[in-house]
Amino acid sequence: MADPDPTDPLGAVVDRVKVRPGATVVLALAGPVAVGKSTIAGELGSRLRGLGAGVEVVSTDGFLLPNAALEAQGLLDRKGCPETYDLGRLEALVASARDGRSLLEVPLYSHERYDVLADPARIDRPDVLVVEGVVALQRPFADLGIYVHADEADVIAWYVARFQGLVRAAGDDPTSFYRGWVDLDDAAVADLARAVWDGVNRPNLHEHIAPTRAAADVVVHKGSDHRILSVEWMDP
Repeated sequence: MADPDPTDPLGAVVDRVKVRPGATVVLALAGPVAVGKSTIAGELGSRLRGLGAGVEVVSTDGFLLPNAALEAQGLLDRKGCPETYDLGRLEALVASARDGRSLLEVPLYSHERYDVLADPARIDRPDVLVVEGVVALQRPFADLGIYVHADEADVIAWYVARFQGLVRAAGDDPTSFYRGWVDLDDAAVADLARAVWDGVNRPNLHEHIAPTRAAADVVVHKGSDHRILSVEWMDP
């Protein structure tokens, strides 16, 4: 299907979201690490709120098993792969929203601490629930599935930049997971980030994340400047 407005590709996605009184519409937004999923989810949320809908954006990062549990199960080096998440808990959250439960409990994750936080957030059931994260399309619970795609070379560059930013910010945060690398220069931090990508994120992308593109209703294509270039509908 052709994009009805090439000057506003994301607008075509917003137009597909049909809010129903008394119901929760679920959007699932997946894609590689650092591709910009949370930014796009936030933009979708802002636009839908502007149309009068109540929207909550939930990151699947909060459904990761805590580091202590991952370490006990020998899964810490596979963090981010589907088996390191409590997908049952994620499905239960979506089911509770669909069932009309007024208050939902959402676990939270800190990238700075590299771990799940002890205290969850509590949110009112929204008209639209946007679930974003690398495993968002691992289960078929969405009314609209969205996959964010970019060239892998661009994604790696974005990941390295994000990693460097977390290390730089760690100098002011004694609880940061990244504090141990604050004495490294930018080049050394970039080498470390690329090693993490090669050892963990690239296999996860090709083995687990990219295959979920087949479950999406629409693919959002991004350019090297993070701009959304187009949307591709998977309608038969």
